[in-house]
Amino acid sequence: MNGRLLGVGAALCALALVGATPAPASSGSRHGGLPLGASDLTETRTTRTLQPGVTLTRIVRGANAPAMAWTVEVSIPGGAGSPDPDAPPTALKDETSAAELASELRADGFEARSEKVTTAATADYAGGTLGWRVRVGTFPAEAAATAERTRLRAAGYTGSAWYTGWDGSAGDRGPWRVDVLTIDPKKFDGDLKASYGPDLENRETTSALAAADGATAGVNAGFFVLDPKAGAPGDPAGVGVYDGRLLSEAVNGRPGLVVHGSARGTAVERFTWRGSVRAGGTTLPLDGIDRVPGLIRNCGGTADDTPTARPLHDTTCTDPDELVAFTPEFGKQTPKGEGAEAVLDGTGRVVEVRSPRGGALPAGGRSVQATGTYAARLTALAKTGQPLGIQSGLKDTKGRSVTASRATGILNGGPELVRDGRRHVTPATDGMVQSGNPSFYYGWVHKRNPRTLAGTDAAGRTVLVTADGRSTGSLGLSINESADVAKSLGLRDAINLDGGGSTTMVVDDQVINDPSDAAGERPVGDALLVLPGTH
Repeated sequence: MNGRLLGVGAALCALALVGATPAPASSGSRHGGLPLGASDLTETRTTRTLQPGVTLTRIVRGANAPAMAWTVEVSIPGGAGSPDPDAPPTALKDETSAAELASELRADGFEARSEKVTTAATADYAGGTLGWRVRVGTFPAEAAATAERTRLRAAGYTGSAWYTGWDGSAGDRGPWRVDVLTIDPKKFDGDLKASYGPDLENRETTSALAAADGATAGVNAGFFVLDPKAGAPGDPAGVGVYDGRLLSEAVNGRPGLVVHGSARGTAVERFTWRGSVRAGGTTLPLDGIDRVPGLIRNCGGTADDTPTARPLHDTTCTDPDELVAFTPEFGKQTPKGEGAEAVLDGTGRVVEVRSPRGGALPAGGRSVQATGTYAARLTALAKTGQPLGIQSGLKDTKGRSVTASRATGILNGGPELVRDGRRHVTPATDGMVQSGNPSFYYGWVHKRNPRTLAGTDAAGRTVLVTADGRSTGSLGLSINESADVAKSLGLRDAINLDGGGSTTMVVDDQVINDPSDAAGERPVGDALLVLPGTH
């Protein structure tokens, strides 16, 4: 695809990207079941049609699995063998630190042990030894583990009650509960839509987003800002294209899920983003779209971002000197703060340069906010009554400008799971391997969690998957297990979307899975919705 970079909010043209192999809807068995746990586990699959071209399959594997043990996983402070003895407590440390803590716990009357943790290799990460963890006791029930955790805390230690079925051992017997939505474009007469709700800066539940559009079904979608200290809660933490409008810049180099209203051509593609502001003969580079200036969630921005310009998951990079463009879709007001803001009307002409920045936009208008050294530069560039051009666009991995139709959506995610029908897991490329912090990989990638997956099969069908987790009734999936599940469902290309407490599937106005947050369904940044047909 050739062409210039798009203006913010301009129509983007259709992506010609390819898809993957039919997802089985028949009964599972040791030969056709999910590649989870022992091969002799019972597995049931129940499939029903939700609307033309849309089926829902519930897969339950190992339903009669015996209960597994609980333990207490203890946080490990830096020790004599640690390169940083003053480092804060973490789940994994070096062997010496773990052994020191286990010995100290035993001296205080606790049944403690240190355990080596190894992890499998992926497409871009060698795996091997992650570190050592410390655990206390083996208990038949959560209540006993919680009581031991309380006793540990009273003795000055920190830790959490932990079900060993969430560790990810290959021989576990489950159970697992997985729901699969399959959209066949040859029969589908509805609309596949990426939705963020009334505005970008606030969160809504997946069920609320589905209800607002009258959706037959939907799943949660991309990563988003959760903590106000990291930006505007609800703002996509990566690429976001909705109804053909680019409203959130890419975490450069990370993948996104590309969908079209017809459900044809769904694809997983990697993106980079660039933008600029221009007046007369002067051009200034943009740092972002529709986000709080100075805060770059998941990183992957420009070279002057701290601590890195590379993707770094669940991290907020910073930059005191930024230019960020805003569209009306951001919210009722742009973020307030020091700096300057050029406000544009619907024709692209400057109607005001305000300082400090922040406030309402005129109907159909946009703005550019500047912080730090860019404030003076924007003020000099933006002249009241004169046009200020805003350019912003995506490029694919081949460096081609990406365009799309009004029916196109792109949702952020990562890591990749399957590419061209082969297992292709990319945590290092996508910022989940964090130098000096093996505990992040251990908790986020290695351990089992609720997951939301998406992709396309060889028949061109879009497949959306949720797997419950963090319960004894459904163990969840590690990232490697997620790739195995996606491949076993026939996906040729697949991506991990936001998971954990965000994982939600809604069908006919009902949440059909079991979200893991104690408070219930979590408000999220965006969702992927299956809308009914017009017939």
